[in-house]
Amino acid sequence: MKSITQIIKEKPYMGWLLFFATVIIVFLLGLLASSIIERRAEAIYAYKPSKIISQWEPRNDIWGGNFQREYETYLKTADTSFRSMYNGNAQIDMLELDPKLVVLWAGYPFSKDYSQPRGHFYAIDDIRNTLRTEAPMDSKAGKMPNTCWTCKSPDVPRMMNKEGISMFYKGNWASKGHEIVNFIGCADCHDAKTMNLRISRPALIEAFERQGKDITKSTQQEMRSLVCAQCHVEYYFKGDGKYLTFPWDKGTDVDSVESYYDSYDFSDWKHGLSRAPMLKAQHPDFEIFKMGIHGQRGLACADCHMPYRSEGGVKFTDHHIQSPLNNIANTCQVCHRESEETLRNNVYERQKKVSFIRDKAEEFLVRAHVEAKAAWDAGASETEMKPVLTLIRHAQWRWDYTAAGHGNAFHAPLESMKMLSTSMEKSQEARLLLSRILASHGVTKVIDYPDISTKAKAQKYIGLDMEKLIKEKQEFKNKVIPEWIKKAKIREDKYSSEKL
Repeated sequence: MKSITQIIKEKPYMGWLLFFATVIIVFLLGLLASSIIERRAEAIYAYKPSKIISQWEPRNDIWGGNFQREYETYLKTADTSFRSMYNGNAQIDMLELDPKLVVLWAGYPFSKDYSQPRGHFYAIDDIRNTLRTEAPMDSKAGKMPNTCWTCKSPDVPRMMNKEGISMFYKGNWASKGHEIVNFIGCADCHDAKTMNLRISRPALIEAFERQGKDITKSTQQEMRSLVCAQCHVEYYFKGDGKYLTFPWDKGTDVDSVESYYDSYDFSDWKHGLSRAPMLKAQHPDFEIFKMGIHGQRGLACADCHMPYRSEGGVKFTDHHIQSPLNNIANTCQVCHRESEETLRNNVYERQKKVSFIRDKAEEFLVRAHVEAKAAWDAGASETEMKPVLTLIRHAQWRWDYTAAGHGNAFHAPLESMKMLSTSMEKSQEARLLLSRILASHGVTKVIDYPDISTKAKAQKYIGLDMEKLIKEKQEFKNKVIPEWIKKAKIREDKYSSEKL
């Protein structure tokens, strides 16, 4: 084999080719080294705080000064343009979409107003504006407790630290309107010094303690779900102090939580038609998620709803909390190799099947409530009706535990179908007992199903004066909310000037 020197002597142009090739390679290696150094430097300095932040600082823009990437992506939760086959991030009137809900929640605030939730950006606006929080014109008016604020704002841990947990829960919702003004944000989930994930809501810690678990020993991956589980769970307001409590002492599945409530003889309200002592599921997203295949395989909420992103030399969590269907390439396709269309259709297939069964469960429940009212009107006694009301309570609880979590049909479709099938079974058992009770009181004709084809007709059927409620709410929004905002600004400006 000839040496390089001999080759160059015989073919001088090869020397020039070798020279230029070497120059190009060295140049490219230089660019690569420069890029690596630049990105390493960016990674080192990207999270260097520019200011010290108090743990009780509720204003997200203050935190955002130190963590601009996270803050900028978080502000995208204001976007309401995404729409999937079911749900999305727009504020859709669910009562208009499904008027049967009005009858199912007769006598409960959800029958007045229930919209699909928007992003975290709107947490404060939406709780102020909903008819469910009434129209309290002063700090002592209204029936809603302060506890209703708990999951809406980083002002909540600030106030709990200031007043104490029990004291925060006490009192009327309107009494904290000027204090709870910042939408869900950084202080809800992060430690101000280390930026580690932290639990800021005591109800979750207390629920773990009652089960003999130490939440501080949770792994980082577990924490990426537990910070969500502070709010995206089933809960209730316990006792006269309306103390926020998670009913997990016997377990987190629908039967265990039902058993917990039954042991305390707890009910959220008495149904306006059937008079059944009802349970209202909140949003047991975490509980149902853990029963599905993704939860069982160790995924966290953040894996799909807040995937990692890279920018320059920095890897960070995308804080645009949203449906994974709006970001399939960075969520589903991290693990699955199918096309976006295939993966999207896989989700829709599960949702469609669960939705079909859920619709039938709702129809049976409506009929049970209406027929129970007919039995009362015919003169049925408390003794006769007690087993019927228990069946209706348990049937609607299973339906609601499925329906209240918007992702349940995908998170755990098998568990959802099981709950809905047992809901229908109990509804039909109640209706069978009702047919006998009605017959014993001389009612032999079939009870007509009401015309609830629209939200307005359904609300009129259960006796709601919507015109009055809407008028009162508008007056509240015009007069009270501006005062809350004004007081809050004075307080926050004073706090900022004191810090300077």
